[in-house]
Amino acid sequence: MKLSIIANPEKYSVKDALNRTVSWCMEKNHTVSLQKKLLKQLSGEAKDYPQIQLCDDERSCTADADFVIAIGGDGTLLHTAQVVKGMDIPVLGINTGKLGFMANVQPDDTEEALQALVDENFRIDSRTMLKATAKSGTDYFGLNEFLFTKKDTSSLITLDVFYNNEFLNRFWTDGLIVATPTGSTAYNLSAGGPIIKPGTPVMVVTPINPHTLTTRPLVLPSDGKLEIKVKEKPEHILFSYDGKTADENLSDIQIVESNYAIKLVQLTNQTYFKTLRSKLMWGMDNREQSE
Repeated sequence: MKLSIIANPEKYSVKDALNRTVSWCMEKNHTVSLQKKLLKQLSGEAKDYPQIQLCDDERSCTADADFVIAIGGDGTLLHTAQVVKGMDIPVLGINTGKLGFMANVQPDDTEEALQALVDENFRIDSRTMLKATAKSGTDYFGLNEFLFTKKDTSSLITLDVFYNNEFLNRFWTDGLIVATPTGSTAYNLSAGGPIIKPGTPVMVVTPINPHTLTTRPLVLPSDGKLEIKVKEKPEHILFSYDGKTADENLSDIQIVESNYAIKLVQLTNQTYFKTLRSKLMWGMDNREQSE
């Protein structure tokens, strides 16, 4: 078996899980590929790990891997999704960040999780990405969300939104989120949007601090086309996809469901609703604890 590791080499927090993963691969005689930059987080020298394959970039590291191990928080997993899109390689997330909603294997369970890959004791949770196409023809992909927000101004932004060429609404707001079901528990949830179970074929349009109280989040079928038109100077709008900022000013953008899906590895003891309860304290009632 060949594993590829993606982690932020500047984060000391990845050190323990990274070394545990590499040591397990050496002990079990599995091959592991990683960026050269990650060597500084290993406890030994490169010569101490004969099954390590080093590469300059993450895309080439993952090209022929059986599994990708993303070590970090959910931000690392979102970054990994951008790296592996279109490659059909399952991703296992080991959480060394804070919440770890998608990367939900804890470092102490690293060896158990890796052995589950060998034993095929897991299931695949397929998470579809959205695609945003700018007027320039550039495509952007989001596993969590696309975000339109104000830049270098305290004024509200104005956006006209259409769905399948039908006018939906004009949004006067601090920002607008277009989220996937995967991203429904991220910024969308903080902005008052609904929780949506992954796999549900929808997208969510959630305004951030809208000027009118009657403007509420909207759930739409993801097989349609969402179009967003900026009604002011494009340079006043910041557009980002999964936390990455676009390099261009966008005036019009079309959003549809993409052909890409990320295959997340879920261990047999993990379920979406268990994660909601344990990570977000979903449904917790303090009155029950005080009785």
